[in-house]
Amino acid sequence: MIEVTKMDGRRMLINEDQIETVESNPDTVIVLVSGRKLIVKDKPVEIHAMIRQERS
Repeated sequence: MIEVTKMDGRRMLINEDQIETVESNPDTVIVLVSGRKLIVKDKPVEIHAMIRQERS
């Protein structure tokens, strides 16, 4: 699981296997396979690094 920061500053854990896409326009939007969208402060490159570290 990776930890991301929501726009209100709350931290949450999400299962990286449930991430379908990560978009930046300009806020970072994580779209889960369920269709749920999460807007977070973390940049896409940071999310990618967290996923790579979790999987190694």
